[in-house]
Amino acid sequence: MSSFKEKIPQRVFFLIALSALSALGLITIFILVEGLPLIAKVGIVKFIFGLTWAPSQGEYGIFPMIIGSLSVTLGAVVLGVPVAICCAIFLAEFAPSTLANVARPAIQLLAGIPSVVYGFWGLVFIVPAIRNYLGGPGVSILAGSIILAIMILPTVISISEVSLLALPPLYKEGSLALGATHWQTIRNTLIPAAKSGIVAAIILGIGRAVGETMAVIMVLGNAVALPSSILDPVRTLTTNIGIEMGYASGEHQQALFATGIVLLFIIMILNSVAQYVTRRR
Repeated sequence: MSSFKEKIPQRVFFLIALSALSALGLITIFILVEGLPLIAKVGIVKFIFGLTWAPSQGEYGIFPMIIGSLSVTLGAVVLGVPVAICCAIFLAEFAPSTLANVARPAIQLLAGIPSVVYGFWGLVFIVPAIRNYLGGPGVSILAGSIILAIMILPTVISISEVSLLALPPLYKEGSLALGATHWQTIRNTLIPAAKSGIVAAIILGIGRAVGETMAVIMVLGNAVALPSSILDPVRTLTTNIGIEMGYASGEHQQALFATGIVLLFIIMILNSVAQYVTRRR
């Protein structure tokens, strides 16, 4: 009897975990069922590498939007990751406990701000600044990269800091005992030892940037064209779905689901790489 009672919580938790996996499976199946017919009709090569997105004319090429997603995400990584890693090092190694106890909740609070607030702030401050000082329309890759760089900070900072704090104290003590300075210890011992966690944090931050929709809709300009500079407007995969799903029907709607399939595979690859890097260490 007691053995049966002990198994009840185990089975309950198993059912809860199974329900979460079932939801993921149902979403994946739904997207595949809705999007694969369009990919089969157009052809996967033409769909992914096509340069023209004109649903009214039967043209469904998403390559400009793939380039838009990659360029904005790359800009966010270039702008946000160095700041995030430096902040994580400061909190883990230099910050007094009182300052760290205030800074950590403040950084985590960034993750709770609605994305539309980031987009509105970027539209009011970032876009006019780019237009006035750098030229162009303002709504651009650079504006989206700045917004996404701020949005990925909590993820990269938190995981990188935890990776540094999780290192055995002997690493730092041994390096200092051999005559290395504090900075040399951080640069040559702690960061390499925590590299897997930092890389995983960066990859998860990239996944966060790739999947963002509302904030970048407001600051990218949403032009379906290959960009020639960081001051050009672009459209990402997520913004394309967000903009057109409300009025799409028929093949047009199927093309948006097919875009979601491409986006789903990109996110799955990024998460798999992050899990692999973390587990390898």
